[in-house]
Amino acid sequence: MERRKFVKKTMAGAAGSLIIPTIVPSTVFGKSAPSNKINVGQIGCGRIARSWDMPGVMKFDSARMVAVSDLDANRMEDGIKLVQGYYSKKKKSKNYLDVKMYDDYKEMLLNKDIDAVVISTPDHWHAQPAIEAALAGKDIYLEKPTALTVAEGRMLSDVVTNKGVILQMGTQQRSMPQFRIAAELVRNGRIGELQTVKIGLPGDPSGPEAEEMPVPKNLNYDMWLGSTPEVYYTEIRVHPQKGYSRPGWLRCEQFGAGMITGWGQHHFDSAAWGMNTELTGPVSVEAVAQFPKAGLWNVHMDFMVKAEYENGISMYTSNGYTNGIRYEGTDGWIFVSRGSYSATASDPVDQEKSRKALDASDPKILTSEIKENEIHLYKSDDHHGNWLDCIQTRKQPISTVEVGQRSCSVCLISHIAMKIPGKLNWDARNEQFTNSEEANAHLSRSQRAPYGTTYIKV
Repeated sequence: MERRKFVKKTMAGAAGSLIIPTIVPSTVFGKSAPSNKINVGQIGCGRIARSWDMPGVMKFDSARMVAVSDLDANRMEDGIKLVQGYYSKKKKSKNYLDVKMYDDYKEMLLNKDIDAVVISTPDHWHAQPAIEAALAGKDIYLEKPTALTVAEGRMLSDVVTNKGVILQMGTQQRSMPQFRIAAELVRNGRIGELQTVKIGLPGDPSGPEAEEMPVPKNLNYDMWLGSTPEVYYTEIRVHPQKGYSRPGWLRCEQFGAGMITGWGQHHFDSAAWGMNTELTGPVSVEAVAQFPKAGLWNVHMDFMVKAEYENGISMYTSNGYTNGIRYEGTDGWIFVSRGSYSATASDPVDQEKSRKALDASDPKILTSEIKENEIHLYKSDDHHGNWLDCIQTRKQPISTVEVGQRSCSVCLISHIAMKIPGKLNWDARNEQFTNSEEANAHLSRSQRAPYGTTYIKV
């Protein structure tokens, strides 16, 4: 029963003996009443969760983080300490909130008191919990990349759309003003006709050989591997047992694709905003890349990808470009990046080269006013805040699941092109290659039972 209804019923039933105060605290009936707050559960308590997602949600009074889940018991305990410590300081009460812990997120999804979940897990554990959360009627904040494969990303987008839940992709560049400004200027013709887009992304280094180690007692390693093949445990394949520095799984193709998805979805998503291709994709893609010849880490190193679009734009992506997005038109260029911003201290980005967040061939381009009758893009001042607002209003957030599926698909087909020589023709409508069955075979992966989207009953 909602608190306001309980209070009203109690007052009515005890009218003969109850003295009703003339002043009632606003927290009982107002916008911040417990019954009006969004109860949020955190799935995954690692690096991104601790440094970005959990603080990003807890700072808003409209939400309460009431539960945490992690299959590493130490990280789960650290997660609950973070939540309790945050609220103790903010609310000046050690017992402000009873935060629940779940070593299996599926049990969290059964809790009907939880309205929404934040998913900050490794890449191979994105689509499955998000689909299951949508089926449970929970609203979702999902860290990028959207999915491990194009196929499971399509399944996720369809389920979220059919269930009508609010899903915000963690492509927070959409809520950084410089990316919106750059896209608006491009869309409104301030650099003439857009012809070329150049995107700078880092690569990853090769790594050492790593011997098998005993699985820590605090880690459910079988579940951590999830739908991916069974391989021996070694710490640099997973995450540090002490501290929260950049985890090794980011550099293993078994669990992702490297920086082409790690930062790629951010930049491809932002570029699509300026290119007006958010709900489609390229018509062709081709790539070259270097991969480590030894060591545990095996994601791409130096690389170059070319994608061609139906509207005539060519998009080039390489670690040889400055990290960011450069739009080149017939009348000039605009460059946009995060500047000195980083989500975590261990982001592998040359911040000095990217320090200028917005630049142009002519400074006057950047001060050009977007008039009332021109294109104005969705404006968000805070990515987590936008998600929470949309949960309450039921409007679509700035980074929808379908836009996320499209930008993630560009990452994934770029990675496929790194492995298969020649130009691959892409049918964005049907999400299939039209000239390579070998490439189509990489649009999905076999999944290790009982984990994976294959085993979800929709």
